[in-house]
Amino acid sequence: MTMRDPGLYDYLPYDQRPQIRWPGGARVAFWVAPNIEFYEIDPPRNPARAAWARPAPDVLNYSYRDYGNRAGFMRMFEAMGRCNMRGSVSLNVAVCEHHPEIIRLCADAGWEFYSHGTYNTRYLMGMTEAQERAVIQDSIDTIRKHTGQKLDGWLAPALTYTDHTLDLVAEMGLTYVCDLFHDDQPGPVKVKQGRLTSVPYSLEMNDVIVYNVNLVSPRRYADILKRQFDRLYAEGEHSGTVMCIPLHPYLVGQPYRMAAFEEALAYITGHEGVWLATGREIAQHFNDNYYDAFAAAAQPVGDAA
Repeated sequence: MTMRDPGLYDYLPYDQRPQIRWPGGARVAFWVAPNIEFYEIDPPRNPARAAWARPAPDVLNYSYRDYGNRAGFMRMFEAMGRCNMRGSVSLNVAVCEHHPEIIRLCADAGWEFYSHGTYNTRYLMGMTEAQERAVIQDSIDTIRKHTGQKLDGWLAPALTYTDHTLDLVAEMGLTYVCDLFHDDQPGPVKVKQGRLTSVPYSLEMNDVIVYNVNLVSPRRYADILKRQFDRLYAEGEHSGTVMCIPLHPYLVGQPYRMAAFEEALAYITGHEGVWLATGREIAQHFNDNYYDAFAAAAQPVGDAA
């Protein structure tokens, strides 16, 4: 029998769902997800995917990404602070050892940390269940050690997975994932045990997609963010929506791109009826108030007709 869908979530039409109400009557739950990453110059090889486009040592691409931790991060961090926006850090947890000063700045500002694996050059595909469990446990332990926070969220390193990933994440006590790009509202994820929610993390708003794939200008990027927000804000009057801006400091933190990002961020945060949230807060509110209703209303994809 041919697989019709990945089997990770059921079907629930956008206009037939229980209504979501965010805290304070907000229309949009808005969160910003900076990916604070570390790329090894010569990582262990994964047979399924090369870490670098060029032969090792790929100094060009290594140093390009290192720009984010050296220079781009502070520009992004300060712009977010001027707009009173906390971040939800998609963290390669090895950064805690390589750049503890970045971790301290984010923690002191009240930012959340969730896991983006150990390094962005170490992939999950091909791992055994035991190996993958060890990666998740290391994220739990490292984030608690360096920030005092419980790990609640997961975004697989370099968006790589196994058949066990989401089951293991739920079993080990995490509450939300960003790996499913299928919706503008949170929704239940089908796992063997535990309760796991998908929190929207928009690839279309991701600066990697915007700048490196679609090759848009900074001015156009600001316009894209505003238009995304305007539509979700209008729809959120009926039922609360989620907007996420995923960022990478080596991209958004380039000097000529910062004004466009801050302009869009000020535009969004300047509206009434916007909940300036973290990924953890969005997941907790949905889990506490809407998870059961969404799960009961949904139907398996095969039964949708």
